[in-house]
Amino acid sequence: MQYSQAFSNITLLFSAAALATASWAQAPAAPAPAWQQGMSASMANSTLAPLAGKLTVTPAAQIPIDKLRMPAGFKVEIWATGLPGGRAMARGDDGKIYVGTRGIGRVYEVTDGGSARTVRTVVDKLNQPAGVAFKNGSLYVMAIDKVLRYDGIEKNSSAVAVDMTDKFQLPKEPHHNWKYIAFGPDGKLYVPFGAPCNICELPSQEYAQIRRYNADGTGMEVIASGVRNSVGFDWHPTTKELWFSNHGRDWLGDDTPNDTLNRLSKTGLNYGFPHCHQGNVADPDIKKVNACDGVDQPVALMGTHAATMGVTFYSGNMFPPEYRNVLLNARKGSWNRTKKTGYDVVMVKADADGKNVKVEPFLTGFMNDADQSFWGRPTYLMQMPDGAVLVSDEQNGAIYRVSYRP
Repeated sequence: MQYSQAFSNITLLFSAAALATASWAQAPAAPAPAWQQGMSASMANSTLAPLAGKLTVTPAAQIPIDKLRMPAGFKVEIWATGLPGGRAMARGDDGKIYVGTRGIGRVYEVTDGGSARTVRTVVDKLNQPAGVAFKNGSLYVMAIDKVLRYDGIEKNSSAVAVDMTDKFQLPKEPHHNWKYIAFGPDGKLYVPFGAPCNICELPSQEYAQIRRYNADGTGMEVIASGVRNSVGFDWHPTTKELWFSNHGRDWLGDDTPNDTLNRLSKTGLNYGFPHCHQGNVADPDIKKVNACDGVDQPVALMGTHAATMGVTFYSGNMFPPEYRNVLLNARKGSWNRTKKTGYDVVMVKADADGKNVKVEPFLTGFMNDADQSFWGRPTYLMQMPDGAVLVSDEQNGAIYRVSYRP
């Protein structure tokens, strides 16, 4: 009896172990990271991956500003440092500059003391608070899951945030949901909501669109759809039409599709995602008959995987007259391409209706073509009252000042 019982116990143990092994073997594999979604089988062995940002302070002495190149008469200099991850900029009524970030979760305030700038952190530990805007004495901060307003912050560094999140109906998916925000000529707050994937059928219509709101979050209106990931826009100085950058999808090879610069000539236009890219490329994975029919065409193709970011129309008097109404575009630089592209600021010369387009270099030298190394990644631009232009560099946590003197 004892031998039989012992044999039965051993049998049960082996059966349990076999069952556990089978369960382990059948367990689903961990999902691929979001940036790998849409990778084709032919690219399964690719070593391409997003480039890690530097999220620590870079002293001014370590920034090789002398490597930057511009047209004759222009000068670029370091204006502020100590803003790790700094991206979009908004200027307060009294001249303070507010800077959003993505990965590091902070919003900075930069105070210009004349000969030097000082930096303090307004808020920390938010979920990718890339969006900052300023209106009527109040700073607006938009993260993936939160909207905050700081009233009177320029004069009161201890201003307490007013939480406006419930009024903005924010989609919950984080991918491509970091934002660039700005108030338009109509006084409304414009907000993009990117696709929750590299490429997919949208789970709901609240993604891949640009909206506008009243300043208090009411009156929400969808003004554009099919926009995969716009993280920069501005209004034409004469027509007041919205022009915006848009990122193309990844994993279709080095040369497809392009990022784009687009013009919203009227509300309600569709820009193609997920079925059509750059206005004329049908997606091979998310298929649709006549995929590009009715899709609004881009003003310009801005390079494949170049990461086109901030756009600013120049309307000042410091630059030569031929720069009036020229659009400046910061291209952060590619990762989903075997030969890097971007890592610069370009100028887009075009008629007010988007015709007769020319894209030309403006600020270069962040990357070395010979060995494909880079030291900086320009992301956003802002025109100052004196006509100079500020350029943020996310990689170095710095802001550069571009000026002109004949």
